[in-house]
Amino acid sequence: MKVKVSRKAHFNAAHRLYKPEWSFEKNDSVFGLCNNPNFHGHNYELVVSVSGEIDEETGFVIDMKELKDLIKEKVETELDHKNLNVEIEWFKSVNPTAENIAVYIWNRLRPYIAPTKELEVVLYETPRNFVTYSG
Repeated sequence: MKVKVSRKAHFNAAHRLYKPEWSFEKNDSVFGLCNNPNFHGHNYELVVSVSGEIDEETGFVIDMKELKDLIKEKVETELDHKNLNVEIEWFKSVNPTAENIAVYIWNRLRPYIAPTKELEVVLYETPRNFVTYSG
């Protein structure tokens, strides 16, 4: 029996969407207000889900305390109250769109989730705009 369990988390971070090789005008036409040279921030909401078989011994797909601690260590502590463009090495060369942030989070968590389990990341940039990534 395959079951999906999920854990919600959140973090606050600033970013700027732009491509340095483009002119300001082109960045502005593609990214609009998100191209603010002084950055802007979001209160990101995150849902991390793990799917798989229920362990017969524990009754868990994954121990939720372990998932909580993993998200805290690998995502919240690293990204919360950070300027993604400036403070997170990967985003110095990758535009920190919601799509790319979701992929980044998935890549941070995947090595710590059993290979027999599926991992899904849903990242809400705003209450109405969100991205889902599952590898």
